[in-house]
Amino acid sequence: MIQEDLIKIFQKMLLIRKIEEKIAEKYNEGRMRCPTHLSIGQECVAACISLCVDKDDFAVSTHRGHAHYLGKGGNLGKMIAEIYGKSTGCSGGKGGSMHLIDLDVNFMGTSAIVGNSIPVGVGLGLSISLKKTQQISIIFLGDGAVEEGVFYESVNFAVVKNLPVLFICENNLYSVYSPLSVRQPIDRKIHKMVEGLGIATSYADGNDAKSTYNILSNIIEGVRSGDGPHFIEFSTYRWREHCGPNYDNNIGYRTEQEFLEWKKLDPIKSLQSLINNKEKVSQILKEVDSQIEDAFSYAENSPFPETSEAFKGVFAEL
Repeated sequence: MIQEDLIKIFQKMLLIRKIEEKIAEKYNEGRMRCPTHLSIGQECVAACISLCVDKDDFAVSTHRGHAHYLGKGGNLGKMIAEIYGKSTGCSGGKGGSMHLIDLDVNFMGTSAIVGNSIPVGVGLGLSISLKKTQQISIIFLGDGAVEEGVFYESVNFAVVKNLPVLFICENNLYSVYSPLSVRQPIDRKIHKMVEGLGIATSYADGNDAKSTYNILSNIIEGVRSGDGPHFIEFSTYRWREHCGPNYDNNIGYRTEQEFLEWKKLDPIKSLQSLINNKEKVSQILKEVDSQIEDAFSYAENSPFPETSEAFKGVFAEL
Protein backbone atom coordinates (compact mmCIF):
# COMPACT_ATOMS: atom_id res chain seq x y z
CA MET A 1 0.00 0.00 0.00
CA ILE A 2 1.58 3.29 -1.09
CA GLN A 3 1.74 6.49 0.94
CA GLU A 4 -0.53 8.30 -1.53
CA ASP A 5 -3.33 5.81 -0.81
CA LEU A 6 -2.91 6.24 2.95
CA ILE A 7 -3.25 10.00 2.52
CA LYS A 8 -6.43 9.63 0.45
CA ILE A 9 -7.97 7.35 3.07
CA PHE A 10 -6.94 9.72 5.86
CA GLN A 11 -8.54 12.66 4.04
CA LYS A 12 -11.81 10.78 3.55
CA MET A 13 -11.87 9.59 7.17
CA LEU A 14 -11.21 13.12 8.39
CA LEU A 15 -14.00 14.52 6.21
CA ILE A 16 -16.46 11.96 7.59
CA ARG A 17 -15.37 12.61 11.20
CA LYS A 18 -15.42 16.40 10.97
CA ILE A 19 -18.68 16.69 9.02
CA GLU A 20 -20.42 14.53 11.61
CA GLU A 21 -18.88 16.50 14.46
CA LYS A 22 -20.22 19.66 12.83
CA ILE A 23 -23.65 18.03 12.49
CA ALA A 24 -23.52 17.18 16.21
CA GLU A 25 -22.41 20.73 17.07
CA LYS A 26 -25.24 22.37 15.12
CA TYR A 27 -27.96 19.78 15.71
CA ASN A 28 -29.45 21.46 18.77
CA GLU A 29 -30.04 24.66 16.80
CA GLY A 30 -33.26 22.91 15.77
CA ARG A 31 -32.86 23.37 12.02
CA MET A 32 -32.15 19.72 11.25
CA ARG A 33 -35.68 18.37 11.52
CA CYS A 34 -34.85 14.68 11.37
CA PRO A 35 -33.23 11.99 13.53
CA THR A 36 -29.56 11.47 12.75
CA HIS A 37 -27.32 8.47 13.44
CA LEU A 38 -23.63 9.34 13.56
CA SER A 39 -20.77 6.97 12.77
CA ILE A 40 -18.04 8.86 14.61
CA GLY A 41 -15.40 6.28 15.56
CA GLN A 42 -16.19 3.89 12.71
CA GLU A 43 -15.11 5.91 9.64
CA CYS A 44 -12.38 3.55 8.44
CA VAL A 45 -14.37 1.04 6.37
CA ALA A 46 -16.25 3.70 4.40
CA ALA A 47 -13.06 5.65 3.75
CA CYS A 48 -11.24 2.57 2.46
CA ILE A 49 -14.17 1.70 0.20
CA SER A 50 -13.62 5.01 -1.59
CA LEU A 51 -10.36 3.65 -3.02
CA CYS A 52 -11.59 0.14 -3.78
CA VAL A 53 -14.74 0.60 -5.85
CA ASP A 54 -15.62 2.10 -9.20
CA LYS A 55 -18.10 4.91 -9.71
CA ASP A 56 -20.43 2.50 -11.55
CA ASP A 57 -20.53 -0.02 -8.69
CA PHE A 58 -23.78 0.00 -6.72
CA ALA A 59 -24.05 0.56 -2.96
CA VAL A 60 -26.88 0.61 -0.42
CA SER A 61 -26.71 1.38 3.27
CA THR A 62 -28.47 1.75 6.60
CA HIS A 63 -29.89 4.43 8.90
CA ARG A 64 -26.24 5.12 9.87
CA GLY A 65 -25.30 5.95 6.30
CA HIS A 66 -23.48 9.32 6.13
CA ALA A 67 -20.05 7.69 5.98
CA HIS A 68 -21.04 5.16 3.32
CA TYR A 69 -22.66 7.85 1.17
CA LEU A 70 -19.48 9.94 1.32
CA GLY A 71 -17.22 6.92 0.89
CA LYS A 72 -19.01 6.08 -2.35
CA GLY A 73 -18.52 9.66 -3.56
CA GLY A 74 -21.89 11.18 -2.66
CA ASN A 75 -22.24 14.96 -2.89
CA LEU A 76 -21.44 16.54 0.49
CA GLY A 77 -23.46 19.73 0.04
CA LYS A 78 -26.55 17.79 -1.05
CA MET A 79 -26.23 15.51 1.99
CA ILE A 80 -26.22 18.44 4.42
CA ALA A 81 -29.03 20.14 2.51
CA GLU A 82 -31.07 16.94 2.83
CA ILE A 83 -30.53 16.85 6.59
CA TYR A 84 -31.77 20.46 6.68
CA GLY A 85 -34.83 19.45 4.65
CA LYS A 86 -33.97 21.72 1.73
CA SER A 87 -35.07 21.33 -1.88
CA THR A 88 -31.43 21.04 -2.98
CA GLY A 89 -30.96 17.96 -0.82
CA CYS A 90 -30.08 14.62 -2.36
CA SER A 91 -33.68 13.43 -1.78
CA GLY A 92 -35.27 16.81 -2.45
CA GLY A 93 -35.57 17.54 1.26
CA LYS A 94 -38.09 14.75 1.75
CA GLY A 95 -35.92 11.99 3.18
CA GLY A 96 -33.64 13.44 5.83
CA SER A 97 -30.54 11.85 7.32
CA MET A 98 -31.73 8.25 6.96
CA HIS A 99 -32.73 8.45 3.29
CA LEU A 100 -29.67 9.49 1.29
CA ILE A 101 -29.19 8.79 -2.40
CA ASP A 102 -26.82 9.91 -5.16
CA LEU A 103 -27.53 8.28 -8.50
CA ASP A 104 -24.55 10.08 -10.08
CA VAL A 105 -22.27 7.66 -8.22
CA ASN A 106 -24.73 4.73 -8.01
CA PHE A 107 -25.29 5.16 -4.29
CA MET A 108 -28.80 3.75 -4.44
CA GLY A 109 -30.10 4.69 -1.03
CA THR A 110 -30.20 4.24 2.71
CA SER A 111 -33.13 3.07 4.81
CA ALA A 112 -34.45 3.70 8.31
CA ILE A 113 -35.70 0.11 8.57
CA VAL A 114 -33.09 -2.37 9.81
CA GLY A 115 -32.25 -4.82 7.03
CA ASN A 116 -34.50 -3.07 4.51
CA SER A 117 -31.78 -2.21 2.00
CA ILE A 118 -30.25 -5.73 1.98
CA PRO A 119 -32.65 -7.29 -0.57
CA VAL A 120 -32.38 -4.12 -2.67
CA GLY A 121 -28.61 -4.59 -2.85
CA VAL A 122 -29.05 -8.25 -3.81
CA GLY A 123 -31.53 -7.21 -6.49
CA LEU A 124 -28.94 -4.81 -7.87
CA GLY A 125 -26.51 -7.72 -7.92
CA LEU A 126 -29.03 -9.73 -9.92
CA SER A 127 -29.36 -6.89 -12.44
CA ILE A 128 -25.57 -6.89 -12.87
CA SER A 129 -25.60 -10.62 -13.46
CA LEU A 130 -28.38 -10.41 -16.05
CA LYS A 131 -26.73 -7.52 -17.88
CA LYS A 132 -23.30 -9.18 -17.64
CA THR A 133 -21.50 -5.95 -16.64
CA GLN A 134 -18.32 -5.70 -14.56
CA GLN A 135 -20.01 -3.95 -11.65
CA ILE A 136 -20.49 -5.20 -8.10
CA SER A 137 -23.15 -4.42 -5.51
CA ILE A 138 -22.07 -3.44 -1.99
CA ILE A 139 -24.43 -3.83 0.94
CA PHE A 140 -23.54 -2.07 4.19
CA LEU A 141 -25.20 -3.45 7.31
CA GLY A 142 -24.76 -3.52 11.06
CA ASP A 143 -24.55 -6.48 13.43
CA GLY A 144 -28.23 -6.03 14.31
CA ALA A 145 -29.28 -6.69 10.72
CA VAL A 146 -27.96 -10.27 10.78
CA GLU A 147 -30.81 -11.01 13.19
CA GLU A 148 -33.43 -10.12 10.57
CA GLY A 149 -34.99 -12.84 8.46
CA VAL A 150 -34.51 -10.88 5.26
CA PHE A 151 -30.75 -11.08 5.72
CA TYR A 152 -30.79 -14.89 5.49
CA GLU A 153 -33.16 -14.90 2.53
CA SER A 154 -30.96 -12.38 0.71
CA VAL A 155 -27.68 -14.17 1.39
CA ASN A 156 -29.19 -17.47 0.30
CA PHE A 157 -30.44 -15.96 -2.97
CA ALA A 158 -27.05 -14.34 -3.64
CA VAL A 159 -25.34 -17.70 -3.09
CA VAL A 160 -27.79 -19.67 -5.23
CA LYS A 161 -27.42 -17.19 -8.10
CA ASN A 162 -23.67 -16.63 -7.54
CA LEU A 163 -24.21 -12.86 -7.58
CA PRO A 164 -21.46 -10.18 -7.51
CA VAL A 165 -22.51 -8.93 -4.09
CA LEU A 166 -20.33 -7.88 -1.16
CA PHE A 167 -21.98 -7.82 2.27
CA ILE A 168 -20.07 -5.48 4.61
CA CYS A 169 -21.07 -5.89 8.26
CA GLU A 170 -19.77 -3.22 10.63
CA ASN A 171 -20.03 -4.89 14.01
CA ASN A 172 -20.04 -2.10 16.59
CA LEU A 173 -21.24 -4.50 19.32
CA TYR A 174 -24.67 -2.94 19.82
CA SER A 175 -28.08 -3.03 18.23
CA VAL A 176 -29.42 0.25 19.62
CA TYR A 177 -28.77 -0.44 23.34
CA SER A 178 -28.61 -4.24 23.24
CA PRO A 179 -25.10 -5.76 23.30
CA LEU A 180 -24.24 -8.90 21.37
CA SER A 181 -24.14 -10.79 24.67
CA VAL A 182 -27.94 -10.62 25.06
CA ARG A 183 -28.63 -11.34 21.37
CA GLN A 184 -26.20 -14.11 20.49
CA PRO A 185 -24.46 -16.96 22.36
CA ILE A 186 -21.28 -15.72 24.03
CA ASP A 187 -18.74 -17.48 21.79
CA ARG A 188 -20.57 -17.07 18.48
CA LYS A 189 -18.73 -15.12 15.77
CA ILE A 190 -21.00 -13.44 13.24
CA HIS A 191 -18.86 -14.28 10.20
CA LYS A 192 -18.66 -17.94 11.28
CA MET A 193 -22.41 -18.10 11.72
CA VAL A 194 -22.98 -16.59 8.26
CA GLU A 195 -20.48 -19.01 6.73
CA GLY A 196 -23.01 -21.74 7.41
CA LEU A 197 -25.19 -20.27 4.66
CA GLY A 198 -22.63 -21.31 2.06
CA ILE A 199 -21.12 -17.90 1.48
CA ALA A 200 -17.40 -17.08 1.72
CA THR A 201 -16.71 -14.94 4.79
CA SER A 202 -13.85 -12.93 6.27
CA TYR A 203 -13.09 -10.95 9.40
CA ALA A 204 -10.92 -7.86 9.93
CA ASP A 205 -10.17 -5.00 12.30
CA GLY A 206 -12.38 -2.21 11.00
CA ASN A 207 -10.29 0.45 12.74
CA ASP A 208 -7.03 -0.52 11.00
CA ALA A 209 -6.82 1.28 7.66
CA LYS A 210 -4.10 -0.92 6.16
CA SER A 211 -5.75 -4.24 6.90
CA THR A 212 -9.20 -2.90 5.99
CA TYR A 213 -7.98 -1.60 2.63
CA ASN A 214 -6.08 -4.80 1.86
CA ILE A 215 -8.96 -7.14 2.58
CA LEU A 216 -11.47 -4.95 0.74
CA SER A 217 -9.33 -4.53 -2.37
CA ASN A 218 -8.56 -8.27 -2.59
CA ILE A 219 -12.13 -9.45 -2.00
CA ILE A 220 -13.69 -6.84 -4.30
CA GLU A 221 -11.38 -8.02 -7.07
CA GLY A 222 -12.58 -11.58 -6.51
CA VAL A 223 -16.27 -10.66 -6.41
CA ARG A 224 -15.84 -8.63 -9.61
CA SER A 225 -14.06 -11.55 -11.28
CA GLY A 226 -16.88 -14.02 -10.70
CA ASP A 227 -15.94 -15.64 -7.38
CA GLY A 228 -19.48 -15.10 -6.10
CA PRO A 229 -20.80 -13.19 -3.07
CA HIS A 230 -18.70 -12.53 0.02
CA PHE A 231 -19.46 -11.43 3.59
CA ILE A 232 -16.93 -9.41 5.61
CA GLU A 233 -17.32 -8.68 9.32
CA PHE A 234 -15.41 -5.60 10.51
CA SER A 235 -15.03 -4.93 14.22
CA THR A 236 -15.51 -1.27 15.14
CA TYR A 237 -17.25 0.98 17.67
CA ARG A 238 -19.52 4.03 17.60
CA TRP A 239 -18.59 6.79 20.00
CA ARG A 240 -21.81 8.78 20.19
CA GLU A 241 -25.32 7.75 21.19
CA HIS A 242 -27.35 5.44 18.98
CA CYS A 243 -29.45 8.32 17.63
CA GLY A 244 -28.54 11.94 18.18
CA PRO A 245 -25.54 14.21 18.71
CA ASN A 246 -24.59 13.38 22.30
CA TYR A 247 -22.65 10.79 24.29
CA ASP A 248 -24.69 8.25 26.26
CA ASN A 249 -22.26 6.27 28.40
CA ASN A 250 -24.20 7.39 31.47
CA ILE A 251 -27.42 5.50 30.76
CA GLY A 252 -26.10 2.06 31.67
CA TYR A 253 -25.95 -0.08 28.54
CA ARG A 254 -22.17 0.34 28.19
CA THR A 255 -19.42 1.55 30.48
CA GLU A 256 -17.17 4.58 30.28
CA GLN A 257 -14.18 2.23 30.56
CA GLU A 258 -15.27 0.27 27.48
CA PHE A 259 -15.75 3.51 25.53
CA LEU A 260 -12.30 4.82 26.50
CA GLU A 261 -10.63 1.53 25.55
CA TRP A 262 -12.17 1.68 22.08
CA LYS A 263 -11.36 5.37 21.77
CA LYS A 264 -7.67 4.47 22.08
CA LEU A 265 -8.15 2.59 18.79
CA ASP A 266 -9.20 5.78 16.98
CA PRO A 267 -8.70 4.92 13.28
CA ILE A 268 -7.82 8.50 12.35
CA LYS A 269 -5.06 8.90 14.94
CA SER A 270 -3.68 5.48 14.05
CA LEU A 271 -3.49 6.34 10.35
CA GLN A 272 -2.11 9.81 10.98
CA SER A 273 0.84 8.24 12.80
CA LEU A 274 1.62 6.23 9.64
CA ILE A 275 1.54 9.28 7.39
CA ASN A 276 4.11 11.15 9.48
CA ASN A 277 3.87 14.35 7.43
CA LYS A 278 2.71 17.31 9.54
CA GLU A 279 2.65 19.70 6.60
CA LYS A 280 0.42 17.41 4.54
CA VAL A 281 -1.90 16.74 7.48
CA SER A 282 -2.23 20.49 8.08
CA GLN A 283 -3.07 21.03 4.43
CA ILE A 284 -5.73 18.30 4.52
CA LEU A 285 -7.28 19.81 7.66
CA LYS A 286 -7.66 23.17 5.91
CA GLU A 287 -9.16 21.58 2.80
CA VAL A 288 -11.65 19.54 4.82
CA ASP A 289 -12.68 22.54 6.93
CA SER A 290 -13.26 24.53 3.74
CA GLN A 291 -15.39 21.74 2.24
CA ILE A 292 -17.51 21.57 5.39
CA GLU A 293 -17.97 25.34 5.54
CA ASP A 294 -19.10 25.36 1.90
CA ALA A 295 -21.50 22.44 2.48
CA PHE A 296 -23.26 24.09 5.41
CA SER A 297 -23.39 27.43 3.62
CA TYR A 298 -25.00 25.70 0.62
CA ALA A 299 -27.54 23.95 2.84
CA GLU A 300 -28.43 26.91 5.02
CA ASN A 301 -28.90 29.23 2.04
CA SER A 302 -30.96 26.78 -0.01
CA PRO A 303 -34.77 27.09 -0.14
CA PHE A 304 -37.25 24.70 1.39
CA PRO A 305 -39.34 22.66 -1.07
CA GLU A 306 -42.54 24.24 -2.36
CA THR A 307 -45.73 22.78 -0.89
CA SER A 308 -46.78 21.88 -4.44
CA GLU A 309 -43.86 19.42 -4.52
CA ALA A 310 -45.08 17.42 -1.52
CA PHE A 311 -46.52 14.51 -3.49
CA LYS A 312 -44.11 14.54 -6.41
CA GLY A 313 -42.00 11.41 -6.56
CA VAL A 314 -44.33 9.58 -4.18
CA PHE A 315 -46.48 7.83 -6.77
CA ALA A 316 -45.74 6.79 -10.34
CA GLU A 317 -46.67 9.46 -12.85
CA LEU A 318 -48.44 7.98 -15.87
